[in-house]
Amino acid sequence: MKLNLNRWMFSALAASTLVASLSACAPLIIGSAVVGGFVAIDRRTAGIQLEDESIELRTAQGLRQILTEASHVNVTSYNRMVLLTGEVSSASERERAERLAKSQENVSSVVNDLAIEPASSITQRSKDIITSGQIKALLVDAKDLQSNAFKVVTERGIVYLMGRVTTREAQRASEIARSGSVSGVVKVVRVFEIITEEELKRISAQPLSPQSQPKI
Repeated sequence: MKLNLNRWMFSALAASTLVASLSACAPLIIGSAVVGGFVAIDRRTAGIQLEDESIELRTAQGLRQILTEASHVNVTSYNRMVLLTGEVSSASERERAERLAKSQENVSSVVNDLAIEPASSITQRSKDIITSGQIKALLVDAKDLQSNAFKVVTERGIVYLMGRVTTREAQRASEIARSGSVSGVVKVVRVFEIITEEELKRISAQPLSPQSQPKI
């Protein structure tokens, strides 16, 4: 069977990320827009992609200063919307994390889904990384979707879907994630910015900036 190149790329990314995550000691994980050596082409401008990376870095650095070492927090920013996932030891830590994220420059909103419970195990985190990779591969295989319009984050089996998408695309991606094709999915949480079909046409018609072109 011929292996789809994009699907192989996502599987390889999941594997490499898994190795990096298991070897890291830092309690905070930062999302990334870099895939396979180039900035993934998506529906954000190159400037917004850089802002999202900066928001993730600043927020993670700030959280290291105010949270206990027992905390495990993932920071993901998409189009200036910040998603906080992971585990903290108390409600006060959860509130502190949200306040700090909201205080960051250029942040438009914060979705705080931090659980008040012990940090997840390395085994669970490795499963989550694999789950994200498998769902990304399914999105690549879906010919009626632009897979690079989505960001997938998985925490304790909970799959978070982010992106600037239409209602149709949001529904289709949610169905794929919930289809049962990937084992271990507890539930799917949609953290989308919904755009109209007209907006999508305008975005698709815009030429890519040099920063967003894939590097060969």
